[in-house]
Amino acid sequence: MARAQYLQHREVARAFIGERVAYWQSVQSFVVGRVSIKNHSRIWGSCSSLGNLNFNWRLVHLPPELADYVVVHELCHTIEHNHSRRFWTLVEILMPDWRVCRAALRHYHPSNERILA
Repeated sequence: MARAQYLQHREVARAFIGERVAYWQSVQSFVVGRVSIKNHSRIWGSCSSLGNLNFNWRLVHLPPELADYVVVHELCHTIEHNHSRRFWTLVEILMPDWRVCRAALRHYHPSNERILA
């Protein structure tokens, strides 16, 4: 069932996430490689050492501010490839309320089908 939903929603997710990545790149000049939409069961997003970003297609079903938090978090990894103080400072510059978003995101799980309502 999850694979069928992924295939059904992948292009909508690609457009939505692409737009959010472009928006945040206009705010801060991030150098990004490839942006991929995945059917992850445990994570919302990831960033490779080459700056390739992977996002869970289910981001489209999150509240917009939480989806933006995930996008900003991964974009910041293109500059700081860790969770150092410098990383969190960069996140905070872009999203001063990141702590609230991060706490709220914990109420959602990437494989939880209930968010798809």
